[in-house]
Amino acid sequence: MSFWPQYCVRIVGLCALVAMIVGCGTATADQAAVAPTTVSDIFDPGVPNATPIPGVETFPVASSKHTTEPVDYPQDPPVGGPHDPSWQRCGVYVAPIKPEHAVHSMEHGAVWITYSPDLPAADVEYLTGVVSGKRYILLSPYPGLTDPVVASAWGAQLRLSDPKDPRLAEFIARYAGNGPEPGANCDSGVESTLPG
Repeated sequence: MSFWPQYCVRIVGLCALVAMIVGCGTATADQAAVAPTTVSDIFDPGVPNATPIPGVETFPVASSKHTTEPVDYPQDPPVGGPHDPSWQRCGVYVAPIKPEHAVHSMEHGAVWITYSPDLPAADVEYLTGVVSGKRYILLSPYPGLTDPVVASAWGAQLRLSDPKDPRLAEFIARYAGNGPEPGANCDSGVESTLPG
């Protein structure tokens, strides 16, 4: 009779050993739940848009190639696409800047705030105060702008009738420094403006 208890202990031990060995090659349900997922390195402006900012439009950007030729962008102001090999240094400009330079800066994570050249001086002063001293921001007049103020980032845009609209600060907080080239430089670059 002593044979059966010893035999059962050995079988149970063997089963436990086999279960351990087999378990090493497969994930349990708990392990599968915490397994890392594959993350794409393609920038999608909709991803940081988990809680949408009312009025923000997002656009697919098909190309980010460099070109020294003028680009006819589908959005005005542009929100991405082919651009000049040189990027615009982030900061405040009192004259229009080359869109192809600004688009390259947006690829680096810049938010480009453009305003109508006939925007009242007090509003321009307000915008200057909002962006001064902040990284990844461009501010410049934009001839032919149909809205008083437009904030653009790579693949995203917000049109505003009032520069004091609180959505501008939300747009800056969400998109400044968040472009398809994370960590890219915007503290240097060309500082040229277009002839007046």
